[in-house]
Parts: sequence; C-alpha cells; structure tokens
Amino acid sequence: MICNAAIDLVKSFEGIHDGDLTVIGLQPKMCPAGIWTVGYGRALRSKTTNAFLKGASGKAEALAKYPALTVAQAEEMLAFDLNDLSAKVQGLIKVKVNVNQYGALVSFAYNVGTGNLASSTLLKKLNAGDYAGAAVEFLKWDKAGGKILKGLTLRRTAEMTLFLQPC
Repeated sequence: MICNAAIDLVKSFEGIHDGDLTVIGLQPKMCPAGIWTVGYGRALRSKTTNAFLKGASGKAEALAKYPALTVAQAEEMLAFDLNDLSAKVQGLIKVKVNVNQYGALVSFAYNVGTGNLASSTLLKKLNAGDYAGAAVEFLKWDKAGGKILKGLTLRRTAEMTLFLQPC
C-alpha cells in the first residue's frame, strides 16, 4: 500500500497537465526529457515498438491514443499505475522498509522507471542494509538529457526526505 504522502508527492511533481488549452479535456504533453506524457505524467509508448513516444514525431500517436482525458480519468490512471508499479517495486526490495521508505521508492520508480531503480546504486545500498547511503542516492538522479533540472533536484530532495521520515 502506498502512503498518501507518496501519492501527494507524485501528484505535486508530475502535476496534472493539459497539452492544449484550446481543446476541452486534458491532452498529452511532452515532458522536459522529450517523452510524451498524459494525466499525472504517464509516459506514453508506441503501439508498434513499445518505445517511449518522443519528440515531434511522437505527437500524432500520443494525441491519437489520448485525445482528451477528464480529471477523473487521470486520477484513475494514476491509481492504476501506482498500484501496478507498487508490486514491481516490492519485488525489488530485499530488506524491511517502512511505509515512507516504500512510498519514496515508488515515487522514484514512477519517475525513472523500475528498470532504472533495479540497476541503481540506491537499490543496491538499500538491499545491503545501508539505508542512509540509499537515501543520499536519490539526489544523484537530478538530470534529464544530461542536464540538471531544478524540478528533479526538488523532487529527489522530497523523495529523500520522505524516505528518511520515520513512521
């Protein structure tokens, strides 16, 4: 179960966005990393290749897949995605974590993907029982396209803070 603090963290940093304010409903938008997203930052993938939809070339497929969402649909998608992701994250953790640590890890994986979490030094340190070392690793994931992004720095600080918060 993902704690409300983690859900709120995801919502605050992903934000619910609208890619086209001239059309009723919520349309896809390209994130700073160049990936098309919808709702609360759900990364969109190509139907044919399963690769992330990126750049101008991905716009048509993104809009065809999600021409307009309601806020309620975006909330449902986020709940589904976090529930699905939660099970995957739980399978990666080999040590005991509290609900805040777990929530921070789910938020992190929502943003960077479970593959990146699985291969990260953060997870290696955590699974070795080095909780303090794992916490510091959040801060190293502050770049997109090789550039430090202020929003990612703030998010990683928030995730680290949640991770360090006792229950």
